[in-house]
Amino acid sequence: MSSHPDWGAQAARYWWVYLIPAAAWLLLAVIVFRFDWSSVNSIAILFGIVMLGAALNEIANAAGSQGGWRIAHGLLSAAFVVIGIVSFVHPGDTFDALAAVISFYFIFKGMFDLALAIYVRHEVDLWWLRLLLGLAELVIGFWAAGDFGHRRILLVVFVGAAALTRGITEILFAFSLRRDGEVTAA
Repeated sequence: MSSHPDWGAQAARYWWVYLIPAAAWLLLAVIVFRFDWSSVNSIAILFGIVMLGAALNEIANAAGSQGGWRIAHGLLSAAFVVIGIVSFVHPGDTFDALAAVISFYFIFKGMFDLALAIYVRHEVDLWWLRLLLGLAELVIGFWAAGDFGHRRILLVVFVGAAALTRGITEILFAFSLRRDGEVTAA
């Protein structure tokens, strides 16, 4: 995937580093699913934090990418920063506004994961997992954009699903990087 062979070998040596943010995302998902977030304010603020964390993740991914993928990760990071800031501006305005912000996240992330899965399908054995994840994110995004009865619990589920999908994405990337390193070494 990389035109510079030393970069790929160097990155593959540290594949396990991506398991650290993956564990943090999964822990955040568990926390979100365990607590009863009673107000739209607290859900919006939590979602803003998730988005800023996702933006930092994408900045780190951009730093380790080259060419068009660096630009794609940078644009995704910028979108997540904007979405995070929007969720902080008026956190308790309405269910509809928060659901719209959450839906944009899932739609952007789903499109990115679909494109990446299709791009790496010949190089990564588990490309289809990222494809399924992208499809699930798109379904959640369009569901969040629709009317879901103004139920707080669904907003919590959407925020938890955002953290969960980020964790799964990081795990997939870590093991893909590990496999690439093993193939390169062989």
